[in-house]
Amino acid sequence: MVKAVFAGSFDPPTFGHLNIIERAQKLFSEIHVVIAVNRNKSYCFSGEERLEVIQQLVSRWNNVSVHLWDSLIVDYAKKIKADVLIRGVRNDNDFLYEFDLAMMNKSLNPQIETLFLVPDPKFFVLRSSSIKELAAFGGDVSTMVPPIVEAMLKKKFSPKK
Repeated sequence: MVKAVFAGSFDPPTFGHLNIIERAQKLFSEIHVVIAVNRNKSYCFSGEERLEVIQQLVSRWNNVSVHLWDSLIVDYAKKIKADVLIRGVRNDNDFLYEFDLAMMNKSLNPQIETLFLVPDPKFFVLRSSSIKELAAFGGDVSTMVPPIVEAMLKKKFSPKK
């Protein structure tokens, strides 16, 4: 019984995130999706909004739970006795960033392992920052995010009357 943690900002959650979660939940007994709440970062959606929408999106999987966390991810993993951190990697830039992060996490908690998962090719170019920018200009994001997220983005970026 191996527990894994998939942490990120999920601002907004994309089909790529869901692809990683769906595949990971088949590999591990428990997946804890951990939504980062960093006081030093500016988010499009609040932690509570991200929590609520991701809970709805993963509700079909019995072994997936969603949590907010405002501290080091290795501390969360230690708290729940997780063995693995899951990280999504799309390209060499992601890998370099994630590799450095994995090394730092390993130095903080030598018992934790980091597993890199590559999304299915159709989700390869999805970046939350690009999706937010596209949505802000009224672009179509329906192939990048679930309908509930698309509606949130439209509401967020609709012109104020």
